[in-house]
Amino acid sequence: MTFGEQPAYLRVAGDLRKKIVDGSLPPHTRLPSQARIREEYGVSDTVALEARKVLMAEGLVEGRSGSGTYVRERPVPRRVARSGYRPDSGATPFRQEQADVSARGTWESHSAQAEASGAIAERLGLQVGDRVMCTKYVFRDAGEAMMLSTSWEPLAVTGRTPVMLPEEGPLGGMGVVERMAAIDVIVDNVTEEVGARPGLAEELSALGGVPGHVVVVIQRTYYASGRPVETADVVVPADRYRIAYHLPVK
Repeated sequence: MTFGEQPAYLRVAGDLRKKIVDGSLPPHTRLPSQARIREEYGVSDTVALEARKVLMAEGLVEGRSGSGTYVRERPVPRRVARSGYRPDSGATPFRQEQADVSARGTWESHSAQAEASGAIAERLGLQVGDRVMCTKYVFRDAGEAMMLSTSWEPLAVTGRTPVMLPEEGPLGGMGVVERMAAIDVIVDNVTEEVGARPGLAEELSALGGVPGHVVVVIQRTYYASGRPVETADVVVPADRYRIAYHLPVK
């Protein structure tokens, strides 16, 4: 193989991918068999098998027991619009995570006290083992799970206050900014770091994905006078949603 030349299995996968994308192999069409790929491309069984594995790992095809491998339906990505915090917005958790004003949805949540792990302690400026309130959310749009979120708040800030439980009390179900303001903690900054990785099994199970699917992870942290008061991981299926930011110029 010369410098810059792709391995044979990637070249075969690339050609089949192109046919899937341009519609030559439409959704629900059976992918050419391993023998057919071998003959059409003049490659070995091993190369043909590896090419099929690539397409499966990319989520373009799926195996059906006793039937073969078929092209998957490709969803049309929708936007998850995000913007900076809005103190006067009265944002609910759904609006906090999906800032598009046209968005409507529901969420389920569960809160429990936990000890801060090394990574969470670093993000919140705590010691490992310090107590935090951990809240896990599933956000739904028209009944479909579209987003997961896990948040952590230091109990040194919210403990024994009316907002200790994000979904209970007089401000239950409101956003971080409003809840913190109620205990005289004024949020004045928020940061978000965006990355991607293969989805964990439990994430893909909740979001309706298949093994190997990629998720977008938004690591968000709210600050009050430089002190982190909440941090969260927001997980969105990358094949169904695109993250769109609205960044006002001041």
